[in-house]
Amino acid sequence: MPITDNDILFEDNHLIAINKRAGDIVQVDETGDEPLDEQVKKYIAKKYNKPNGAFLGVVHRLDRPVSGVILFAKTSKALERMNAVFKNREVKKTYWAVVKNKPEKESATLVHWLVKNPQKNVVSYYNTEITGSQRAELSYKVKAKVGDYYLLEVDPLTGRSHQIRVQLSSMGCPIMGDNKYGYPRGSRKGSICLHARRLQFIHPVKKEPVNIFAKLPVDGFWERFEDL
Repeated sequence: MPITDNDILFEDNHLIAINKRAGDIVQVDETGDEPLDEQVKKYIAKKYNKPNGAFLGVVHRLDRPVSGVILFAKTSKALERMNAVFKNREVKKTYWAVVKNKPEKESATLVHWLVKNPQKNVVSYYNTEITGSQRAELSYKVKAKVGDYYLLEVDPLTGRSHQIRVQLSSMGCPIMGDNKYGYPRGSRKGSICLHARRLQFIHPVKKEPVNIFAKLPVDGFWERFEDL
């Protein structure tokens, strides 16, 4: 499905942010499906009449089954500076996750060491550092209980692959639909209930605060949490 104006959360001469749909891949992979970065390039080229195409730099990534805010750079300068912003952890990322099991604590900080198996695309967690592992830290709080489900607000302090998914699963709270990390069944739509809700940082060129907020998907389930 092509990118439209309705998918745009923020745009200026340097950056563009999209409300990513669950199921979209950010960059090309072995599936051969059209990645989101190519869709955004086409959107920019058409909008600004650029017959030779548009530059687009991938600043960060979201897993395919995850929805929400994803940011791209429209210039090489902005890409270089935003890469530094993310590397130096000068960005605040807030996610919403829906789980079936109630966390033991209303709020907590989780620290693990993660190891990714690239062949299986699965991440394992360890409570102490081992060779080849990466430290992962996040904090969460229970934001609401709606029906039989709990909505968690999650702030990752590191940006590891599958981090939120595996760390929440480690405390017995796999994300709804995420059968890769312990939820009993997957979603028929190939999505999980993990949404990148907000992205906050200082603009790399204008030096002004940027606060990008993504509405929840309209899918017959997420709507019940939108007004929380």
